[in-house]
Amino acid sequence: MRFAEPLFLTLFLGIFAAFFWKRKRFFMPTILFPDVSALKQLENTRTRWLAKGVETIRIITLVLIVITLAQPQLIDENKRQSESGIDILLVLDVSGSMNAEDFKPKNRFHVAQQTIKNFINSRKSDRIGLAVFGGVAFSQVPLTLDYRILNQAIDRLKVGQAGDGTAVGMAVATGINRLKQSDAKSKVIILLTDGENNRGNIDPIKSAEMAKTMGIKIYSIGVGKEGGARIPIYHPNFGKRYARAIDGSYVLTKLDELTLKEMAVITGGDYFRARNEKELSEVYTTIDALEQSEIETLHYENIIDLFPTLLMICLILILIERFIAHVILVTVP
Repeated sequence: MRFAEPLFLTLFLGIFAAFFWKRKRFFMPTILFPDVSALKQLENTRTRWLAKGVETIRIITLVLIVITLAQPQLIDENKRQSESGIDILLVLDVSGSMNAEDFKPKNRFHVAQQTIKNFINSRKSDRIGLAVFGGVAFSQVPLTLDYRILNQAIDRLKVGQAGDGTAVGMAVATGINRLKQSDAKSKVIILLTDGENNRGNIDPIKSAEMAKTMGIKIYSIGVGKEGGARIPIYHPNFGKRYARAIDGSYVLTKLDELTLKEMAVITGGDYFRARNEKELSEVYTTIDALEQSEIETLHYENIIDLFPTLLMICLILILIERFIAHVILVTVP
């Protein structure tokens, strides 16, 4: 509730002042009676209570008049939010090189898993899907608002489950296939990889051009430290080893930044380089800020004015007070 004319409430100060002044004056004796027993015999209990009732009605009426002048109003507020969500397809590299240990505390893949889950949990009204790739690419989770199911699917991912190699073009094509039926105002592919395209029959640049024609924006993320990192492999008998070339040298990861940058530029997206877990987290934070859903808030306010009702109550109380004081209670001089 609110008051349209709250300044009228200051009249209560005058009412309280008058009340205490009258009360003080009432208790100041002007005529001293040595014996009032004779006067008590003239007292009528019914009229005494009626007289007190009249006084109470007068006080209540005065208070209500002040409140009525202040024009109290009941407010019924209603807010409605209309949200325009974004359809996002997460495309994650699960090739063997994602086991590289230049990302702590474990490896690139483990850090990417946790960072992507944090990104998902930061969204509110967007449909998000998941595709993975290695030598081949396939859709893992269709576009959904059920982030719990999506996070569970990410937890179940394994390095190497999509075969050897890196099919970047096929991965983007898989994402396009998922987004082509989307009617969202904004459609985004977030591609994370640490390698170069060496599998599949679709060129990455061609896939980016396909995405552009369908209004899909690509944010590409290249992960891994400068110069690459050794690739761990796990032998059932000998445990962890590192991949070696024929000449015995260690095989290092190799990132094709130029292609990833061009793919992003073609579609109006952006390219990011993450050399460690902190930078990767910052990349997803940046993308989260760039791709925000449009939320329109409509505010409705229904005002119920209590002035007419209170005015009617005041008039009724005045009539009751007048009737009791001048009809039922007859004052004899």
